[in-house]
Amino acid sequence: MSLKCGIVGLPNVGKSTLFNCVSSGKAQSANFPFCTIEPNLGSTNVPDKRLERLAEMCEPKSVVPATVDIVDIAGLVKGASKGEGLGNQFLANIRETDAILHVLRCFDDGNVVHVDGSVDPVRDKEVVDLELQIKDLETVESRLAKSMKQATTGGDKNARKLVNLLLRYKEALLQGKSCRTVSLINEEEAALAKDLYLLTNKPVMYICNVDDASAVNGNAYVDAVREAVADEDAEILVISAKTESEIAEMDSYEDRQMFLEEMGLSESGVVRLIQGAYHLLGLQTFFTAGADECRAWTIHKGDKAPKAAGVIHTDFEKGFIRAEVIKYDDYVSLGGESAARAAGKLATEGKEYVVQDGDIMHFLFNV
Repeated sequence: MSLKCGIVGLPNVGKSTLFNCVSSGKAQSANFPFCTIEPNLGSTNVPDKRLERLAEMCEPKSVVPATVDIVDIAGLVKGASKGEGLGNQFLANIRETDAILHVLRCFDDGNVVHVDGSVDPVRDKEVVDLELQIKDLETVESRLAKSMKQATTGGDKNARKLVNLLLRYKEALLQGKSCRTVSLINEEEAALAKDLYLLTNKPVMYICNVDDASAVNGNAYVDAVREAVADEDAEILVISAKTESEIAEMDSYEDRQMFLEEMGLSESGVVRLIQGAYHLLGLQTFFTAGADECRAWTIHKGDKAPKAAGVIHTDFEKGFIRAEVIKYDDYVSLGGESAARAAGKLATEGKEYVVQDGDIMHFLFNV
């Protein structure tokens, strides 16, 4: 499933440092604007303690975790929507992603230059938002002119619905709001919205990059960001890229855990970031477990059993008969598939079953 999150923000806010921590890719990280020019793509495993527990129980020949793709995109500056800096390239790269990880600088450091000369994460957020909104307004106005013509001359019902949606998007954008703030009426309208590929309609997580001392509780900069995004449907993650880069260089698990404890953290910010990116994309996990392999499979939230079967192999979906499902908690507490089956905790589900996060599944099919 080739879905990806794009790491965006102004130059020198810590994007590439974070990318290097979370991804198998290695982006250049340096103290000057546009250090990143070409987008860097890396795929990283999604940490999941449930898969670790299943592997302990089954002792399989192989363990395959879920993955998420992360893209490090060049820094944006004012005027990007008009081609300033690497604007056109930047906006095109964002359009190709499915969700946005917006990094905001929330730390003071005289040795790291800021493109605008001072630290103000709310201002930085508004710079990026404005450029994306300007580009979306161009898209909306272009589509609106075409759709209005279709609705009035051709009597196209779908065109009328699209016009209604576009007018609401236009109103929001003219007010300086992102398209994600516009409420959608139904699934049909959601499908129309998806086909517009608007930049500010993508789900977003704001990553507040703080100094070491603020990694646990945040700081005044983080508080200002929280207040600024209170009306948005967005998540906030507080993380110290500097701390995470130090953790990433440690060889042993024990050293990393000891370092986290000394910092007052229960788990790495990178773990929370990766898991957050996975859920930001609207993804969830089901498992297959056995002596040969324990594997985490990625599907969209709301997918039904045949769709999940198709992730394993297209023939499984085409010839789907039924699915055998054990809830993760039952599987673990009872000690495996045989015990769960004997206890009546194995359910047989048909084509309409909506797969739940953590389900352990076995599919029966006939092609």
